[in-house]
Amino acid sequence: MSERQEIRKPGPAAGDPGSSDPAGDPDSSDPAEGGDVAPGDGANAGESRLRRQAAIVLLVLGAVILAVAAFSTPWRVIATGPPDPARDFSAAEIARSQAFDAATTLPSYLSLALTLIIAGLLAATPIGAEAVGWLKGPRWVRMILGVLVITALTELIRWPIGMWFEMILRDYGLSTQDWAAWAGDRLKGTGVEVVLLSLMLFALVALARRVKRWWIPAAAGAFTLTVVASFVYPVVFEPLFNDFTSMPQGPLRTSLLAMAERDGVPVEDVLVADASRRTTALNAYVSGFGATRRIVVYDNLLKAPRPEVELVVAHELGHAKYDDVLYGTLIGGLGAGLGAVLLFLLSGPVRRRAGVTSIADPRAVGALIGLMGLGSFLMGPAQNLISRHIEARADVHALELTRDPATFVAMQKRLAVTNISDLSPDAVEYVLYASHPSSPERIALARSWAKLNGVPVP
Repeated sequence: MSERQEIRKPGPAAGDPGSSDPAGDPDSSDPAEGGDVAPGDGANAGESRLRRQAAIVLLVLGAVILAVAAFSTPWRVIATGPPDPARDFSAAEIARSQAFDAATTLPSYLSLALTLIIAGLLAATPIGAEAVGWLKGPRWVRMILGVLVITALTELIRWPIGMWFEMILRDYGLSTQDWAAWAGDRLKGTGVEVVLLSLMLFALVALARRVKRWWIPAAAGAFTLTVVASFVYPVVFEPLFNDFTSMPQGPLRTSLLAMAERDGVPVEDVLVADASRRTTALNAYVSGFGATRRIVVYDNLLKAPRPEVELVVAHELGHAKYDDVLYGTLIGGLGAGLGAVLLFLLSGPVRRRAGVTSIADPRAVGALIGLMGLGSFLMGPAQNLISRHIEARADVHALELTRDPATFVAMQKRLAVTNISDLSPDAVEYVLYASHPSSPERIALARSWAKLNGVPVP
């Protein structure tokens, strides 16, 4: 749960049609996937029955997701007044925020449009099948290579916009990377994407080839993979991008661990990430759960006054206390399972448009990646809505733990100015990109909390 304040605009980041597989694996239509061969009445009835069953499971999973989200999301934390950036930020700070927002708006929307266009083309045209149709080898090799080819081509198309965005970050003093480090991070991110996509699609293809109702084990597998990935990500993938060290012994470390103990949150360590080699932005977050749960602060955050660092960590302790990562992983896993069922229901029209004979065809990886991309975009606003409420609850937790709204306001101002946060996001950007309330909203919350608790209003 990141503590960074700016609107999360999209980082400019991630076979020939015919009746047979080009490598000699004929893929006659599978009745379980709504094949195009002319089946008899019995086959049609069986296919319809399978789709009805999948549709029922889809509705049940959707209801479960809504129930979990409704139960775990704090929809109303504290009633606040309207945010007022002019009360806490100077005219120059507001102008700089507006200028940065204006500079990043065009590349952000271009990146989003490009992402949607690529995903739409992959899902609705044979372009993905054609891109990987020349690959040779066993089915599983062609599938993995197909993921690599599609992901690499997508990244190549997006690369110039990424460079544009990076130059803007440098112009505003937010990026400290050279181009080699920037490219290295981007390529590592692409590599992680390829590994995770290959695992998912390899399992999906294997199931679609062998199980008539493949959406059942696929949904269970998608849920399991999401949970496992969330558990291992902090110790397997995060170290690819940052070095983590225990916070040095001293008054701050002692104070933070004592605060965690007082809060009843078991924390064996607080880690410091060497983020300053990449950015001047301030941040902290909690990731993983159970044995891999960790609270991480950026090394440049340690330059802030000690009470402000304590408040940031108190916010992260709120996420840990309420098991926000665990609930988020649970909802994400259920969403992944729902996506697997939806894929089964869409498989017929999608594979016909993509020019493949079966979802199990390695040339179908492009269509599958496209559908995942579109699904991720469609789920984004709902995820952001839930996240904003969860972040507000963590803010209230930090206030209750420290009972220091004045320092909370000072900390929010520091984060907003340093990170050049959007102080007055427009409605569209707020819905599409904002995983946190805006800084003025969080300051207004602190003042409301102070009034409710009889504490001097900052």
